[in-house]
Amino acid sequence: MSDADGEDWTLPETLEAVQTALVEWYEADHRSYPWRETDDPYAILVCEVMSQQTQLERVETAWAAFLERWPTTADLAAAARADVVGFWSSHSLGYNNRAKYLHEAARQVEGEFDGEFPETPEGLQELMGVGPYTANAVASFAFDNGDAVVDTNVKRVCYRAFSVPDDDGAFERAANTLLPAGRSRVWNNAIMELGGVVCRKRPRCDEGGCPWREWCDAYESGDFTAPDVPTQSAFEGSRRQFRGRVIRTLDEYDELTLDTLGHRIRVDYTPDGEYGRDWLSELLTDLADDDLVTLTERDGDTVARLRR
Repeated sequence: MSDADGEDWTLPETLEAVQTALVEWYEADHRSYPWRETDDPYAILVCEVMSQQTQLERVETAWAAFLERWPTTADLAAAARADVVGFWSSHSLGYNNRAKYLHEAARQVEGEFDGEFPETPEGLQELMGVGPYTANAVASFAFDNGDAVVDTNVKRVCYRAFSVPDDDGAFERAANTLLPAGRSRVWNNAIMELGGVVCRKRPRCDEGGCPWREWCDAYESGDFTAPDVPTQSAFEGSRRQFRGRVIRTLDEYDELTLDTLGHRIRVDYTPDGEYGRDWLSELLTDLADDDLVTLTERDGDTVARLRR
């Protein structure tokens, strides 16, 4: 379709099905982070500020320690700024200005907003150091009252799945079109999770159980180029290529053990190598889940057969 600015990108006509598939995928299983278990805007703001250019695994420890030391905006506002900056530096959380801004934002909440956070993205931007992205994230995750969050992961998903052009305005319009009304909390978590664990720079479409495979332009074409991913061959060396080789090989030989099959589908197969038993087992499990092959154990070997 074309949006109001004349840019061409494609969304499925069954938009509700797309939304439902992603939310159900996320709610069935997702990474567990403590900030996903709270709607406290202060705790979420601390997480958002900490996670700017910092890996989430490192943030988790620092976030818990920060909230243990300063559990409320009142506690943080009353703290000495030097202590807050010192904590930030000791936990290698990046630019110390973020600590100063967070401290000042806590003072604003206490002094200007009677201890209550604004609940809209516009209101949250009145806080020191809180830009549009962070404001929208806090509004979404704390108050379920935000627009679509558009980070690198979301851009990659939209670019690959629906051919949204590499343009910030187009990404924002597409992401907000996808967003189910009134569900910004679960939706923004879900689409960022999709980009973070499945639609990564090196995609894990089948092994990650991507809920959008049936609608995804990249999955259909095999071209997983994205704004943050170099141009690549559309098919050569792709997972889709090796799925096809497995099917054709099993059709020819009826049944094969894991290692015999591996050597027949790729010349660089080595049982314990990067493209070895673990890689092939994952590929075969995906094909079994799709009812294309059957796997049995025989005399200590995995035997694959084409499902007929």
